Amino acid sequence: MNPFLERNRLAWDERVARGQFHTEMARECDFVEPLAAIDPLGWLGGSVHGRRVLCLAAGGGKHGVLLAAAGAHVTVVDLSPRMLELDRRAAAERGLNVRLVETSMEDLSMFSDASFDAVIQPVSTCYVPEVGPVYREIARVTAAGGIYFSQHKQPASLQAEARASGQGYLIQEPYCRAGPLPVAPEGLLHREAGTVEFLHRWQDLLGGLCRAGFVIEDLLEPWHGQVNATPGSFQHRSAFLPPFVTIKARRNALGTIDTPKIWVPG
Repeated sequence: MNPFLERNRLAWDERVARGQFHTEMARECDFVEPLAAIDPLGWLGGSVHGRRVLCLAAGGGKHGVLLAAAGAHVTVVDLSPRMLELDRRAAAERGLNVRLVETSMEDLSMFSDASFDAVIQPVSTCYVPEVGPVYREIARVTAAGGIYFSQHKQPASLQAEARASGQGYLIQEPYCRAGPLPVAPEGLLHREAGTVEFLHRWQDLLGGLCRAGFVIEDLLEPWHGQVNATPGSFQHRSAFLPPFVTIKARRNALGTIDTPKIWVPG
């Protein structure tokens, strides 16, 4: 078992108790067009009515209730019981049916193969040492042709200094890094203080996704940068180091690729 699970569970419970960033529930205006609020790019095909959707590591009273309001059969998985409580409260307020499961993203053993038509995962793979086991579980529970819509922290953003220096945002962490990152200070928007985070390379984030049995159909870098913003602010830093990436992938009916083909210079 991942030894960092309990630390991250407690950290997210505390973030909910303090009302910190990424614990905000869906707003009233989001329910006017609930699917557009979650999927402005239309990656889910314009409708989720009747579809089985897994919101993975996505507690917080936002993704699950909005997708349920759009007509999906929704299951929300999260490590934090307090994040799931936000979903329970939001669903009850609107009379929505949302299934809540407390487990880690690496352990979806309570679900049978091909249980879901779509999987939505906001930024969260940074909390596990390896993304491979996560991808394999997602591939197992996703039906052939199903969509996996995920977000991940960019490696370079996690390598660089949190604050600006006279030479910009200097790289501090090696790209091939073993073990967790140093604990983030309070007040950052690209990292969550109190959590245990890991840096994953592109060959793991993208190559691992392909090897698990997915075909990448699109990739975007949501833009938060403002070059003229105050140095050290989230907006200024994001102009030089985009904080995360959004990926659309589809479950390949042909299955997984067992042997990774990784080029090594020599």
